[in-house]
Amino acid sequence: MEFTEESKEVLYSTEAVTVLHPSDVEFLKGAARLNERKRIRLCTHPSIDDTLHEMIIVQSRGCYVRPHRHLRKSESFHAIEGELDIVLFDHEGDVSRVIRLGQENGCAVYYRLGTPTYHTVVPQSEFVVFHETTNGPFRREQTEFAPWSPVENSLGEVERYLSRLGKHIDEWTKEAR
Repeated sequence: MEFTEESKEVLYSTEAVTVLHPSDVEFLKGAARLNERKRIRLCTHPSIDDTLHEMIIVQSRGCYVRPHRHLRKSESFHAIEGELDIVLFDHEGDVSRVIRLGQENGCAVYYRLGTPTYHTVVPQSEFVVFHETTNGPFRREQTEFAPWSPVENSLGEVERYLSRLGKHIDEWTKEAR
């Protein structure tokens, strides 16, 4: 796999035809393990200005993605390996739905969100690998972070938030059975 490194968390494929092999997934998992924020993405689209963005995303347990919504975008995920909870929220920050994505245990294997709904993802396995597709171009100002969620660099707040969120996920999944 040939790529350029945009940052420690973002790689761009430089191949005209991108093919992902299990050894590439292992490489990405190793890179995610070394990253401070416990994640990495391989962009298979050529640039942030592309109209279609496809990414292979690897996150490890404990990774925090601040709840957010996309103002003029849709997104879809397809599970490749591991398990991930997609958590949807109402405007006040209450959990409105939890979708478990994975390849086993009766999980969904695909998810699509087409409305500007606050959401986050919570890895439930040591690593989760998924394919994300969204429309481009990427514009940071089109992502709105939930005002009730902690910023990523406030570690104590993030730990407390993830602990509370984990309890809400447990409650939600018990009710859904």
